[in-house]
Amino acid sequence: MTPPPAASHADQSGPLALGRSTGDLVSGLAARLIAPRYWAQFCLLLDVVILYLASTAALFGAPTSGGSAARWLAAIFPPLTLAMMHSRRSPDERLHGSSLETATRILSVVSISTMLTIAAGSVIGANHEVSLALRLWLFSGVYLTVARLVLLSIRRQATRTGTLATPTLIVGAGLVGEHLVKRLVTDPSYGLRPVGYLDSDPLAGAERAAPSGLPVLGDPDDLMQAIERTGARRVILAFSSLPDHELVDKVEQCDRLGVEVSLVPRFFESINERATLDHVGGLPLLNLRPTNPRGWQFAVKHAFDRGFAALAVLVLSPLLLGCAVAVRLSSPGPIFFRQRRVGRDGCEFTMLKFRTMRGDPSADGEADARWAAKIRGEAGPVATRVPDRVTPPGRIMRVLSLDELPQLLNVLRGEMSIVGPRPERVGYVREFERVVRRYGDRHRVKSGMTGWAQVSGLRGETSIADRVEWDNYYIQNWSLWLDLRIIAMTVLEVVQSRGSAYAEVMRHPDRTR
Repeated sequence: MTPPPAASHADQSGPLALGRSTGDLVSGLAARLIAPRYWAQFCLLLDVVILYLASTAALFGAPTSGGSAARWLAAIFPPLTLAMMHSRRSPDERLHGSSLETATRILSVVSISTMLTIAAGSVIGANHEVSLALRLWLFSGVYLTVARLVLLSIRRQATRTGTLATPTLIVGAGLVGEHLVKRLVTDPSYGLRPVGYLDSDPLAGAERAAPSGLPVLGDPDDLMQAIERTGARRVILAFSSLPDHELVDKVEQCDRLGVEVSLVPRFFESINERATLDHVGGLPLLNLRPTNPRGWQFAVKHAFDRGFAALAVLVLSPLLLGCAVAVRLSSPGPIFFRQRRVGRDGCEFTMLKFRTMRGDPSADGEADARWAAKIRGEAGPVATRVPDRVTPPGRIMRVLSLDELPQLLNVLRGEMSIVGPRPERVGYVREFERVVRRYGDRHRVKSGMTGWAQVSGLRGETSIADRVEWDNYYIQNWSLWLDLRIIAMTVLEVVQSRGSAYAEVMRHPDRTR
């Protein structure tokens, strides 16, 4: 991907600029205000306006008997809240900030500010102004939360479309730098647009960067010129051959220019989202909290899995019965297709699916020897086209993923989870473990009916190595909230993308997925 050239000053002037519509100017101004470099300032300005409006509404929303005391409390509430809200970096300033985390932080700050306001009222003898403090809490909490979430939604949409993409330089054109660029290019929601590499070995870097189309703009000593040339607003230090003291110099140069710096740490594969940062005598310590798949958190997960599966079987029983009848009537053979898969701790189990093919299912394209040869070659795409032995009901069930529903019984038996890495066939696990790094790590937990890799688009003709990366990320960062999110994303995908695929199958019944 060749980055578009940086806009010159000439692009901003002349007859074209005079011909711009008012709407274009307004949208351009709005885009600048919610851009990452102005985000904190814009949020501060917005919070000031909202808090004073909320204080005014609380003051005049109901009769008070405190008079000047009430006005004094309403006056100190906004600066007190602002000081606490903006004393630390907000969660929505991160590349992938959580709306839930943002809302929780706002409500927490407003609650603490309200309690401090009540305490201040007791000091000045305005104990009767508790109702005013509660109105301050209600109006401020609602106004701030709604405004910030709406703003976040607009910003994320603009980020996905590339409107707010931040030009980004990558220092280090090695495998880590290449991997980073690949992730940023395939997921625009990060809001970072790579514009080039800096590497001390430009020739080797250019060879590795060729697939992405990004140029190697020079070595790290050319950082200042590269920033000026590309208009970069962020620099990411991936693994580089530079000595540490030279990297520190680069960080200081960026700091003087007002350019943000991000650092890919050593041992990054062992760092999860629960890692915390401490300081000892000015030295930063990154604390890595281990994931324990046999701890009480995963016991909660397994209890949730069985409860959810039992409820799903009960609710979906008419659909399950209908699928079973359709399979039985479509062709001779069993209702379920049984296949040995590898699950937690490398233990084998029999995974269930609704049978969707005539004849011997083991003869389908998924078991072809050429499939294994392809894996040995690159550990990349592995899916193959299913032959035309698929039955008409089976074709529909595959498109809508209804053939996977019997795995709810695997969950009830404790062999699988609702969410987790998808289980692989026994014959290929050993081959994957040989050619794909950390493949065996995904067997630390139970296999799942759906997974983080699948809802992230890694299904079908996709790289096994990429799936393993996403599966291990899920394990290291597991939470019940993440499971619920993946379940919701799975349902949405089935309803949206699979719905259109179903319509295509109905128009062309001779095709398979």
